[in-house]
Amino acid sequence: MQNSASTYNPLSWLRQKLTADRREKESKEDILAAKAEAREEGQLSLFEQTKSVVHRMETAAAKKSSSVASAKVEKPKKPLPTSHKYSTTYFKISPRKLNMLGNQISGQPIDYAILQMQFSEKRASKRIMNMLATAKDHAYRYKHLDNSKLVVAEAWVNKGKVLKRIEPRGRGHMGIRKHKQAKMHVVLREGKSVEEQKEKERAYKLKRIIAAAAVREDKPIRNPGAMWAW
Repeated sequence: MQNSASTYNPLSWLRQKLTADRREKESKEDILAAKAEAREEGQLSLFEQTKSVVHRMETAAAKKSSSVASAKVEKPKKPLPTSHKYSTTYFKISPRKLNMLGNQISGQPIDYAILQMQFSEKRASKRIMNMLATAKDHAYRYKHLDNSKLVVAEAWVNKGKVLKRIEPRGRGHMGIRKHKQAKMHVVLREGKSVEEQKEKERAYKLKRIIAAAAVREDKPIRNPGAMWAW
């Protein structure tokens, strides 16, 4: 008894009780199995719950983006422009007078229309000539249309504001003087040039000729009269 008491060491007993045992490392399979068991029981930690929620959101977003990308259809390309519209600003002129110039250039090739305005005696012809030259340049530069085939397909006039001013008259009377404004619009399209039109007209005239002093008429007779009209 005395020998056993003498061999007993309390320090070794305390060291054995208080020191923590070395923890064995768990394998990945054990960790995954423990997490699956805790998930089934609903005892996951807050960190694991947020992590699983974020993972589900990421997968849903990836599925949505893939579905949108698969459903996305390429937009059709815009067709190439075939016409170009241009207009002047409102300036002091009667719409009736400006409409005469519009009728003069409507349906004409752009170079021929510019030539007509160059030799016209109208006061507004210089402004219309500059407008046609600018429209021709813009159609070639921005719409990539062929300069040699541009035709003034449409030309029309819009009325502007009518400015009224006092006009003094004799014997203390006064009248109202009206200053009219108007603007012109043109639409340029690719068509037949002057040479092509002349060639087409020449071919049509040659086709009508049958023999000397004999010409075939291809145009149908409209509203023919009765045979026994006398």
